Amino acid sequence: MVVHTTTAEETEGFGAQIASTRPAGDNTLCVVYLTGDLGAGKTTLARGLLRSLGVSGAVRSPTYTLVEIYEIGALTALHLDLYRLKDAAELDNLGLREWARGGHLWLVEWPERGGDRLPGADLVIKLVAGDSGHDIEVAAASALGAEWLGRLPATAGPVSPRSLDD
Repeated sequence: MVVHTTTAEETEGFGAQIASTRPAGDNTLCVVYLTGDLGAGKTTLARGLLRSLGVSGAVRSPTYTLVEIYEIGALTALHLDLYRLKDAAELDNLGLREWARGGHLWLVEWPERGGDRLPGADLVIKLVAGDSGHDIEVAAASALGAEWLGRLPATAGPVSPRSLDD
């Protein structure tokens, strides 16, 4: 699925739609990889997703802290930004393994820098900034991701779905 957004609000709105279709369950680990160049909208999409789940405070990119943790009822969401990693081994000191279990949602920016120290993705969201807005491609990377992707609506308010062939 590919959608096109023209404003930050539309990108946040699409993030909220992704949140609203998230497979529920206290025993489910959901992992979303967010890829794209600097300024492509990864944090903006994550902000919309997290706010839709109930985060009311500021949602910023954890570029310098590497990880922000949000307790949202029974769900724990981790927002990681791995842009500054020089080596994937730097993740070992963060204690992330304890968070790789059911009842957790991981949003990982720059996942390619985490190597094999990250759980596998369920959804991979690629954001590309262009002159007229952002193209956001969502792909399933697991059976859970395919279920999740199948729940996304064909239209997203001001966000217009586009074919991969466009």
